[in-house]
Amino acid sequence: MNKKDELDALDALDDAIAAAAFRRLVRHLRHRHDAQNIDLMGLAGFCRNCLSDWIRDAGYEGDKAAARALIRGMPADEWKAKYQTEATPEQLARMDESLKRNAGGH
Repeated sequence: MNKKDELDALDALDDAIAAAAFRRLVRHLRHRHDAQNIDLMGLAGFCRNCLSDWIRDAGYEGDKAAARALIRGMPADEWKAKYQTEATPEQLARMDESLKRNAGGH
C-alpha cells in the first residue's frame, strides 16, 4: 500500500469514530501529565501544543490560550506550574532531531 492509499483510508474513517479516538487521546494525555511535552516532541514530534494548534487549524474558533486549555483540561500556565519540569539538554537535543523528521509528515 502506498502513502496515498493510507491517507485515503484515513480520510474515509467516519468522523464520529475519529472524534472519539481524538477525545480518548486527549483524555489520556490529560491523565498522563508525567509525559512531558518535551519528551513527546522527542519521541513522536508532536505534543499538547501541537494538538491545540491542529484543532485551531481545523476550525476551532478559540484563541491559542483557549485551545491549549481545552487540550490540557486547564489553563496552560496552571498546567505548567503543576506538571512541567525543566527540559534537560538531552531532551532538547532529542526534540531537535525528532522535529527534523517531521518535514512533510503532517
